[in-house]
Amino acid sequence: MIRVAEYVARTDTGHQRATNEDSHLERAPIFVLADGMGGAQAGEVASKLAVGHFAQGLPGDESDGAEQRLARAVREANAEIHALSERDSRRAGMGTTLTAAYVGRAQVSFAHVGDSRAYRLRDEHLERITEDHSLVEELLRQGRLTEEEAEEHPQRSIITRALGPEPEVEVDTFTLAAADGDVFLICSDGLTSMVGEGDVEEIMLAAPDLATAADELVAAALAAGGRDNVTVVLFGIEEVETVDDMPTELLPLAGAEAPDEETGSQPQPSQGATDGSAAATAAGTPPSAAPPVRERLRPRSPHRTRRVPRSPRGARRRAAPRRSKLRRRLVISGVLLAVLAAVAIGALLAAQAVYFIGTDSTGQVAIYNGLPYSLPGGVHLYTEYFVSGVTVDELSPAERQRLFNNELRSQASASRLVSQLELNQIAGQ
Repeated sequence: MIRVAEYVARTDTGHQRATNEDSHLERAPIFVLADGMGGAQAGEVASKLAVGHFAQGLPGDESDGAEQRLARAVREANAEIHALSERDSRRAGMGTTLTAAYVGRAQVSFAHVGDSRAYRLRDEHLERITEDHSLVEELLRQGRLTEEEAEEHPQRSIITRALGPEPEVEVDTFTLAAADGDVFLICSDGLTSMVGEGDVEEIMLAAPDLATAADELVAAALAAGGRDNVTVVLFGIEEVETVDDMPTELLPLAGAEAPDEETGSQPQPSQGATDGSAAATAAGTPPSAAPPVRERLRPRSPHRTRRVPRSPRGARRRAAPRRSKLRRRLVISGVLLAVLAAVAIGALLAAQAVYFIGTDSTGQVAIYNGLPYSLPGGVHLYTEYFVSGVTVDELSPAERQRLFNNELRSQASASRLVSQLELNQIAGQ
């Protein structure tokens, strides 16, 4: 399974524009960049409207594929932008490019319209993964221009496809397998028109982290002239280990009812932390141990009141009951240990079948397998199962209250809730 390890975005108006018509959204697992056109009263509005259609997650049923849901969001944005441009003469002809990415469990899906671009850096090689919808790109594909001619072509900024100008828009969608260490770059043409792909690759390879890479990419575009707004969005991928398929039904704990599949409610939930720290998994107190049963299982022996002659034979008679009592005690102790071991194994198996949601040490929302308790000596009754790409700082109070309550859930229920969180669909529930 893959997840977003880190991400960053940078934008700058540039040296020759009065306003910044670029808009961007980065909330793992969704990343969007839009480059508006039509002037400050229009281009900025169009790009913001387009990005806004992704702010509440992807539309459509979860059973639909990521590409279909991305394309649906783009088409809905196009319809709204076009309708507004038809109603408001000040915004007639406005439009925007758009490139959007969705990070799934093993792949990254894209939707693309216009001449903003997406790249993938893998094994120290930068590869462009989108095609420009521009006049120059069409001439290149037809063999009517060389790469050198295209770089200096006077009509290189003319795009052939965008959101807004027409009531319908054709959307390019595709999905790529992602691997540990991949870095994806989404950028406006304010970068690529100023900085060559070779230099972009060199900057990204030399940077120690994504934040530095983003800063240096924008700085390079500005140093080259900064003729347009420049925006870059970078996100890195890492692989996370997963356990084999776990049972989706909860095993009942001894003396307790099983949590509800949908709500994860528990008859007596523990009090959890909501501050976004690793301590969001509560350090509960284990149930008090049952009183020792040895004394209750020691019946008074009738031999204790019987007088036995003081003779070797009598001594042997007296020793026999004592050995018998010792054997009984050993048998009883063995049975008790076996019962306790069975109870412990049952509790362990039950704990492995339940999950809860908290945060890891870096503040990322995570799913844990087990019980939200810690025993003396730093022994945790849970292990990390999955770490999302959402940080606790991004959550609303309603989202925090819904997530960090130590409710025990099935694997499917916990995964479904975190997926809704990543798609920004749980606020207010």
